[in-house]
Amino acid sequence: MLMYTAEMKRNMAEPLADKKEAVEQLLKRLALDGCKDVMIGSATVKGISGGQAKRTNIGIALITNPRVLFLDEPTSGLDSYTANEVMTVVKHLVADGTTICATIHSPTSYCFKLFDQLMMLVRGQVLYFGDIAESTKFATSGCSGVKEMTAGYNEAEFLVDFVTEADRQNRGGELADYYLSTALAKSNMAELDRYLNEKAELPEHIIKELSTKSPTVTPWWFGLKTLIKYRTTRNYKDANFLGPRIGDKIVMSLLIMTLYLAVGDDFNQSNIINISAVLFMWITLPAFGAAAYIPSLVLERNLFIRERADGMYYVITYFLAKMFDELTIACLITLPVSAFVFAGVKLQGLWIMFWLHYFLTLCNGIVLAYFVAALSPNMDIANALLPTYVVTLLFFAGFLFRFDDMPPWWKWYSYINFMRYGWSGLMVNQFSGKNGDPEYMEGLTVLQYYNIDGIEKWAHTGFLSLFFIVFFVGAWLTLSYKKYTNR
Repeated sequence: MLMYTAEMKRNMAEPLADKKEAVEQLLKRLALDGCKDVMIGSATVKGISGGQAKRTNIGIALITNPRVLFLDEPTSGLDSYTANEVMTVVKHLVADGTTICATIHSPTSYCFKLFDQLMMLVRGQVLYFGDIAESTKFATSGCSGVKEMTAGYNEAEFLVDFVTEADRQNRGGELADYYLSTALAKSNMAELDRYLNEKAELPEHIIKELSTKSPTVTPWWFGLKTLIKYRTTRNYKDANFLGPRIGDKIVMSLLIMTLYLAVGDDFNQSNIINISAVLFMWITLPAFGAAAYIPSLVLERNLFIRERADGMYYVITYFLAKMFDELTIACLITLPVSAFVFAGVKLQGLWIMFWLHYFLTLCNGIVLAYFVAALSPNMDIANALLPTYVVTLLFFAGFLFRFDDMPPWWKWYSYINFMRYGWSGLMVNQFSGKNGDPEYMEGLTVLQYYNIDGIEKWAHTGFLSLFFIVFFVGAWLTLSYKKYTNR
């Protein structure tokens, strides 16, 4: 994780060996060198301890050698021993020249004493900002009668309880007013004004750092390469990632091939419906299977929000990396399964067309799943929206309802249905081969009966590609502009 962050956030002109050396030094500073090769883990996968995870998060911020580090509740969720361990490491960072600003709730007495200065807030108002050793005496003298420090209290616990109780008694404003009336507040304001009015010339290297105009350190293509180097290779070794993307294709191809074994070259009138059905199922299954791709985006949302806010990559970089992950696997698995089904069913026409329409329909299903996942606030809504939309597409693909039989007020929907173009293209491919387009019903040929005679199958391939572009742009724009957190 730290090496990945170093490649993303440090200057790409810096040699890789120097980045590795910086990561090694950081691991030692954070006492993480003993677990550097251990998986971080998750809610379902065992990994490093809670304290090590907190220190790893700190390391992610330190990899660029910041002058100031803001930590939001670095001890939350940790037991007292682990909290003390984390904050001791943080204190050592101060000795190395890093200024640390941290919000902390209910610190242990040991943690509390590690801080040099304390700022107490209530409802956005400053109650105290000064030496931590004077904080308790200051609070009690500023608002008497709220709470007494009895035996068993440590200073940190007492201050939290004191300020909370004062706020409940509607006396928080009294504390804030008292602070503003003191010499301490006036001294703090004077020092702040002095800093703001300081005219000292900044060193050239600091001016260069502050004048950056790009939201990321590295360009989009370098970020894409880095994501593929670390994320893609990790995903391709993960059975939980590969299983849903490969297993269903193998199972469904076996089922279709064995159910429709050798029906593809039988053009008897009674068998036409079987050929039409197998081609319809071949297009339907990848669209329905798109639900397997929703968790990939929804479960990574918090990580995406954090890394994007941290300037790790552009949205397009992240999304292109996700598409590379998905479409590479889709291409590799659809080639053999389509050849297996095409040969086993003895379908006619071009195999490349049979594969291409399956692959493009799957690509549309994948990017559609990402689009729905980007739009949805949570997994439940995404899992409800996607199959609902896909089911509506089935009715207008041309097999269940012929195009001429559709009510005129619904016919428009068939034109914005990517499954229509997938199935129609496969039908033309099947019935324009060496056996031609046989007579089927009502004196009409198969293609005439389904109202798809005269279409150009390669044009429908192009339409499938256009649908992919539309869904891709929709997902990208949603990820770019949708706000997922309300603060």
